[in-house]
Amino acid sequence: MAPNLHIFKNPMELATQFAGQLMNWAGNHSGDAFHLAISGGKTPDLLFSVLAEKYADSALWQKIHFWWVDERMVPPDHPESNFGVAQKLLFSQIPIPEENIHRIKGEYDPETEALSYSAQIRESLISRNGWPAFDLILLGMGDDAHTASIFPNQMELLQSEQICEIAAHPETRQKRVTLTGKVINNAGNVCFLITGKSKAKKLTEIYTNQETVKLLPAAHIHPVSNNLNWYVDEPATQFIH
Repeated sequence: MAPNLHIFKNPMELATQFAGQLMNWAGNHSGDAFHLAISGGKTPDLLFSVLAEKYADSALWQKIHFWWVDERMVPPDHPESNFGVAQKLLFSQIPIPEENIHRIKGEYDPETEALSYSAQIRESLISRNGWPAFDLILLGMGDDAHTASIFPNQMELLQSEQICEIAAHPETRQKRVTLTGKVINNAGNVCFLITGKSKAKKLTEIYTNQETVKLLPAAHIHPVSNNLNWYVDEPATQFIH
């Protein structure tokens, strides 16, 4: 399944356009709650800043529920906390109910938190195809083509029968809690936000479906909804013709 490719000149243009699209999706969603799972990284951070600046007064913050694709096992005030960054750049700037923010508690034991977060997701989201169904999942992609906290050395997490699993960074061994492949692929809409020339080689391998993609986690994201979107900047697509 080829993704829908959306190319922008630079990260700011991408973040600005995607912010508007995100709010449109949430506004047009028929349910009372719009369940969104977010990732960390430079591009999402830019998105948070744009949302806080342009949509601070939106009534949709009462409807949007924020979840996390993955989180490092650090306290929420730690500079590497995905929640902490989102709290600083977005949540502290908008009128969002506290109960709409569902963070992974990185200060807790990872085994306990993976089970607890899985239970929260199962209880809060509708089930489709036997799995919880997020309305929208935002993903990034590392230079090694990892996505969420599913790294090339932990490909088994793509097929896990659990909602959340414990992952470890291949170099630092820092533990994280991450959504698994089957949950990600069960979302109504999956969007990658990818910027920078360092991503160009792997992005091209995936887009052109080269033999190497079998070993690249991001290449295995194929939502059952067939709703897969790549929002990328020009440097990331320099090898795509």
